[in-house]
Amino acid sequence: MQFTKRLREPIKKGEITCSVRIWKKPRVRIAGRYKLDSGVVVIDQMHPLDFDDITPALARKSGFSGVADLLKVAKHGKGEKIYLIEFHYEHPG
Repeated sequence: MQFTKRLREPIKKGEITCSVRIWKKPRVRIAGRYKLDSGVVVIDQMHPLDFDDITPALARKSGFSGVADLLKVAKHGKGEKIYLIEFHYEHPG
């Protein structure tokens, strides 16, 4: 699971624990471990969302200034299915 550079430090500090993704199909799995710098992001939950579920509050919780800012990053390829990915960061060692 990839994250834009500006989100990496807040994720490692535990300030960001979710991400909205727009994919054709899920690209992560629950309990999956994905490298982020020297640690890993561990997927805790994944929920399908409707477009109306993407609120300004959810955008801010995901590390973005608003819905438009989030949507610029959330869409990957030709995906149309929206997912809320909840995760935590595990430091190395």
